[in-house]
Amino acid sequence: MQNTTSVPEFHFIQLSQDPGLQPVLFGLFLSMYILALFGNLLIILTVSSDSHLHTPMYFFLSNLSMVDIGFISTTVPKVIVDIQTHCQVISYVGCLTQMSLIIIFACMDNMLLAVMAYDRFVAICHPLYYQVIMNPSRCGVLLLGSFLLSLVELLLHFVAILNFSNCEDFTEISNYFCGPSEVLKLAHFDTFTNNMVRYCMGTLFGLLPISGIVFSYYKIVSSIMRSPSSSGKHKTFSTCGSHLSIVCLFYGTGLGVYFSSSLSHSPRSNAVASVMYTVVTPMLNPFIYSLRNKDIKSALRKILSRAF
Repeated sequence: MQNTTSVPEFHFIQLSQDPGLQPVLFGLFLSMYILALFGNLLIILTVSSDSHLHTPMYFFLSNLSMVDIGFISTTVPKVIVDIQTHCQVISYVGCLTQMSLIIIFACMDNMLLAVMAYDRFVAICHPLYYQVIMNPSRCGVLLLGSFLLSLVELLLHFVAILNFSNCEDFTEISNYFCGPSEVLKLAHFDTFTNNMVRYCMGTLFGLLPISGIVFSYYKIVSSIMRSPSSSGKHKTFSTCGSHLSIVCLFYGTGLGVYFSSSLSHSPRSNAVASVMYTVVTPMLNPFIYSLRNKDIKSALRKILSRAF
């Protein structure tokens, strides 16, 4: 049997081979990373400092911001260093570590969006029982369950690539990070087995949260349509608007990357498309919530007035 020393390192593709674009890419990724850190940390600080925001919805929102910080920190700092050093190389252990963190944070994003949709469903469809159903213990269980499901997905990916060490001919990653699908392609699988593993993972950990979100909003819309008050309908929709925007952004960019990779055979084009999913989405999430949410804006004004 061969050990992992047969694949000591992997090589990423460059987002652009034009030397003149390298400083532009460096500044772009650095700016987006700083904006993402600033926005998500601001959401966490705002929620933790204002007692009026100590509710289940904002509890899950602050955890979503922490997950987004972890998600973008898994890929972007490495990209910035690679651009600066002109060396797109990662070790075997580093690649598996990066892939593991990406799986955990991406799955946590999935699950938290589904949990937040469930929270809105309970608040709108069962308002009298909201405090009872969404009690602190239930919120903690939902958060812990999301994390455990993320670990399960990670373990299943590791089981799928157990024979990865037998591959020694393909050491190029067709992206700028060690994504699960890219690493899975390097495992010693035939095309059918590879596709089956990817579809099973996608169905289990993608379709499940999406189904929960769709079902929750189906019940929410049904409840809203039965309301005779137009102002009540508008107020209810406004409370769900921020979450719906993030859901559309998250799954829209994810599906866009999936279809672009299916239609395009250019690894560089797929890598550029992946920027939307791994960088732009975590950067925009906090700004969507802060701009569309009255409670967040009010709490931010209080923080700024105390600071200045």
